[in-house]
Amino acid sequence: MPSVASLEQEPLTYSRLKEQIAYTVAALNRHGYGRADRVALVLPNGPHLAVAFLGISAGAQCAPLNPAYSAQEFTLFLEDLAASVLVTQSGFCPAAEAAARQLGVPLIALQPYGNISGLFTLEGEISGQPSGRTGFSEPGDVALLLHSSGTTARPKLIPLTHQNLTASARQIHATLTLTPADYTLNLMPLFHVHGLIGALLSTLSAGGSICCTSGFNALRFYRWLDLVQPTWYTAVPTMHQAILARVPTTSFRHRLRLLRSSSAHLHTPVWDQLENVFGCPALNTYGMTEGAHQIASNPLPPGQRKRGTVGPATGTTLCIL
Repeated sequence: MPSVASLEQEPLTYSRLKEQIAYTVAALNRHGYGRADRVALVLPNGPHLAVAFLGISAGAQCAPLNPAYSAQEFTLFLEDLAASVLVTQSGFCPAAEAAARQLGVPLIALQPYGNISGLFTLEGEISGQPSGRTGFSEPGDVALLLHSSGTTARPKLIPLTHQNLTASARQIHATLTLTPADYTLNLMPLFHVHGLIGALLSTLSAGGSICCTSGFNALRFYRWLDLVQPTWYTAVPTMHQAILARVPTTSFRHRLRLLRSSSAHLHTPVWDQLENVFGCPALNTYGMTEGAHQIASNPLPPGQRKRGTVGPATGTTLCIL
């Protein structure tokens, strides 16, 4: 059964994913990093970033960073993280490497190999024995470190545990009634909570498959639909609008079971147009990084999708203060 796939390589089975995660945890321990260490991760969007996040978070605290940051921004974020190490592809992001060297943060090089999506090796200097616990993380351990959007103040560092991530992923896959037969087309960046939990973890928690693109491209979207034949995708409203602006003049072949919107307000005309074009339910949802992404969602039929709202709470308790 495929777990993580891409447009260019053979898909990664669940058994090979399990092996790659075990290798990653052992490699981190061998290089001197354990469950208490904060590992910054800078990679191109795609299957290697997805699998690296899964592997690193299984044995350390993973902090994926936007590769588009400037050297100054990387310095600020690495400093705020108190990063133990930076994992990146050599030469991929010179700004991140320069910031790490300036701060004295060690580097581990991730080297993709083979023709299977998401496989890699880790090479770097051995920093000694890990100071904390090693092996696989426990449910209460921090798995993911993200910064808030900073719309009202300086971005705040948010630690999310394995319990946080798995609870949210299960809520999403229950809301969407995901099964092992579902195939996700991921358009979202995997350094963002929406992509990591809303697409990746929700899919894997249901035993489904996910195709990780290199990033959103409205011009290629309909070709990807016919090529990948996903059952659903999730995106932000601006992406949905760009997709609707490029509907083919001839009918496209592949149909979706559902589509999902999150991270910003979905205007009713866009919502209506999505359902008309794709002939499937569109679910408007609400989430926040502090809540491990989804905390409310409109339901699938026969539940009522109420325009202008994000629906009822999904496994959380909400109150207005």
